[in-house]
Amino acid sequence: MIRGLTWILLPALALLSSCAIFAPEERLELNQGVPDRFSLYSQTLDTTNRWWESFQSPELNTLVDEALTHSPTIQQAWARLAQADAVSIQAGAARYPVLGYNANVSRTERWITSGKSVAILNNSLGLNASYEVDLWGRIKSQSEAAALDREATREQLNTAALTLASRTALSWVGMVSQRLQTEVIRQQLETNQTSLELIELRFRRALATALDVYQQRQTVAGTESRIPLAELREALLNNELSALLGRADMQSLEIVSTNLPALGALPALGIPVDILANRPDVRQAGLRLQAADWNVSAARADRLPALRLTASANYASSELSSLFDDWLSALAASVTGPIFEGGRRKAEVERTRAVVDERLAAYRETVINAIKEVEDALVSEQKQRDYIVLLDQRLEAARRSYEESINRYRSGLIDYTTVLIQLTPLQAVERDRVEAHFNLIRYRIDLYRALGGSWPHELSSNVRENNDA
Repeated sequence: MIRGLTWILLPALALLSSCAIFAPEERLELNQGVPDRFSLYSQTLDTTNRWWESFQSPELNTLVDEALTHSPTIQQAWARLAQADAVSIQAGAARYPVLGYNANVSRTERWITSGKSVAILNNSLGLNASYEVDLWGRIKSQSEAAALDREATREQLNTAALTLASRTALSWVGMVSQRLQTEVIRQQLETNQTSLELIELRFRRALATALDVYQQRQTVAGTESRIPLAELREALLNNELSALLGRADMQSLEIVSTNLPALGALPALGIPVDILANRPDVRQAGLRLQAADWNVSAARADRLPALRLTASANYASSELSSLFDDWLSALAASVTGPIFEGGRRKAEVERTRAVVDERLAAYRETVINAIKEVEDALVSEQKQRDYIVLLDQRLEAARRSYEESINRYRSGLIDYTTVLIQLTPLQAVERDRVEAHFNLIRYRIDLYRALGGSWPHELSSNVRENNDA
């Protein structure tokens, strides 16, 4: 019987499925207005996978891999992708016939006039098939939209992986930088305490005033008060990094690196169009736009009549041995369509078109932000390097001024207030220099994130295999 139903349905499907007419038009000028080059131009795009390895830190490599494997953020992204997979399969299933069966056994007691009863046993078995002929492409459009939404969700996962890797690297660099900052403050405290001991010795020899002692004690206290705040920032960064790794035990994280990584040359940038193809968030916005176009086609097709084919075969008998001797088959076709519904389907077409307009604007906004983020990272790193050069010059000048003031104070030519005037900016510049190098690395991480890349797809697939295991 199944073979019979197949021979009934297949010719109709082959004939009628060719009637599909609704499909979105291709967008040929989607990236119109994108500039031809960045402010720092290079011919090719650096598509090196795992950009964090350029920092040459095994510890950082381990942390990023752990984050991309165990972070709840990634696990949520995988769950969303699984949901999108299921929705895509459900939408695609409507393109195929539905075949089902039913079976029933019943026993009926019938009383007759003599007070006796007669048992009647009924057995039935049925097969049924149904199929909606996609005359106008509505089912195909819905299936295409769901498939594109699924791919957009994959790019959302890639975006999450890219963002997570950047945040992990930034938190690690922040912790190392904060430890260096704390070490600088401790060294300054030690220097200031040594100076206090010398001033107190000079005071006992009547070579310094009580005001000199009080001023230096104030300097020592001010430097010492910076340590708890520095330790607080380090603890908060430790907690942030632990959370990114998916660790609930914040005390289990141990960072052993003591130096900030050295930066190499800028990666090759390519041209803005390369960046748009390389960024998962741009690809996601483009896929969402294509899905919206297909939804418009589905809504337009839904306003036209629908043709549905049904076929069934039913067997019934009171004896199982003769069940297949008594059967009934049926084949039916029905056409349904709207006559009056208060403009509901027309409004759905307008709604889906408005969604297209929204997603087109969202795509353009994503493109603009992508180009802006690359330009921001480029100019930030360039100017930060200039700032560090000038900061080093300022640091050298501050050291010389401080040494000269110390020599003059020991010779009795100036009072200690002048020494403090030189000491305060010197120690501030020493702390600023550590922060400046941290910001330089931060801008490079921003650049890597802005450039996007294809590595999240490969890496997240490996992560999924690990999670499934």
